[in-house]
Amino acid sequence: MARFLDIFTVWNLLLVSIAINLSFILKLSVDNQPLIAGDGALKDELSLQGTHLSVSSSTSYSFSSSAPSVDGDDERVINLDHGDPTMYERFWQEMGDEATIIIPGWQSMSYFSDITNPCWFLEPEFAKQIVRLHKIVGNAVTENRQIVVGTGSTQLFQAVLYALAPQDAEQPISVVSAAPFYSSYPAITDCLKSGLYRWEGDATHFRKEGPYIELVTSPNNPDGFVRRSVLNRTEGILVHDLAYYWPQYTPISSPADHEIMLFTVSKTTGHAGMRIGWALVKNKEVAKRMVKYIELNSIGVSKDSQLRASKILDVVSDNCESSANNKSLFEFAYHVMAERWQLLRAAVKVSGLFSLPEFSPGFCSFRGRFFESQPAFAWLKCEEPIEDCESFLRFNKILTRSGKYFGVGVQYVRISLLDRDDNILLFINRLSNITIDDVYQHLKER
Repeated sequence: MARFLDIFTVWNLLLVSIAINLSFILKLSVDNQPLIAGDGALKDELSLQGTHLSVSSSTSYSFSSSAPSVDGDDERVINLDHGDPTMYERFWQEMGDEATIIIPGWQSMSYFSDITNPCWFLEPEFAKQIVRLHKIVGNAVTENRQIVVGTGSTQLFQAVLYALAPQDAEQPISVVSAAPFYSSYPAITDCLKSGLYRWEGDATHFRKEGPYIELVTSPNNPDGFVRRSVLNRTEGILVHDLAYYWPQYTPISSPADHEIMLFTVSKTTGHAGMRIGWALVKNKEVAKRMVKYIELNSIGVSKDSQLRASKILDVVSDNCESSANNKSLFEFAYHVMAERWQLLRAAVKVSGLFSLPEFSPGFCSFRGRFFESQPAFAWLKCEEPIEDCESFLRFNKILTRSGKYFGVGVQYVRISLLDRDDNILLFINRLSNITIDDVYQHLKER
């Protein structure tokens, strides 16, 4: 605890001043006294006098005394295309050795973990920690469910398609999701040109008769909204991708209770490189078929990754249950995301060239309070006269993912807000300084 408090006082006093200044900027906009885009006012605020943007002035989350700099970075390309969750590095650095494990050379040598479990390569300790964390957070029902571990949620998604597709059907089963849908769904579904299943696009326009699989991502990637099925036909099978149903991103309204639910360590704790995800599956036969796919695809899932993930989830749960929960991962990440969304909305308001989704507050049973969703991605819309948002931002050295990959128009882009502080700070600073002259220059050079 001492190392958290050592750097608390000076930085938090400074951040109180910053928060007051930022509130003044927002008040000017509300009072119809808009700042001129590109006049440097918000840039001065976002430089934050040399401190991190992601630390809330109302908390003790001063996790680092080093400061990112935006000076002299005008030519630097900011890549926010991928959802690489490196913002969590600071938290785990401050945890020190709490999440460290040592794996002896003789451990985890067998293919098998528990031959009595349908998912025979699932480490029992990892299964235990999954159940424990879901019960603490209250975001998913785990009773009477099979747990299937996968090499990230991508492999689990492929396993689900294999498990649900009829093996003797004359035509591939259709796979759909309401637009904007996760950009990797089409590519993952069709990468092997399987005769078992086929991507059929936007669920809202799906009219084909017969069985289908509908993918429901909630909160949705890319726009962050809570989703439900749009088709609701008797022939349909629902798969719920709940990678972002955690209290740093969205209010936890109730435990999710669906037939198939997918989760991933990468967006829960930030450990994307661990390549671990899990599925909670109600139907035991479906779970067995998923296990069979993973057996054929990779002969199981890395035990070393599962053991490390077990320790990570154990530390997260311990900190949640501790009375001194100011070290909680979810509290840390909540305040980081809240700060980033606050600054991003201020930058968008100053510019006048962009817009963002608006979210209604919801009660979070885990945090015991109301708050608005603060998604891992910003679903940014470029307003006229900007025609192609991804192209325009690339012209300004900001790399994003175009709306065309999510089944919608090119006026939208998805922007990751999970990157390190310096990249997010530089992005917000640059976005706030984009002017209508930059738009005309881009149109001229196209």
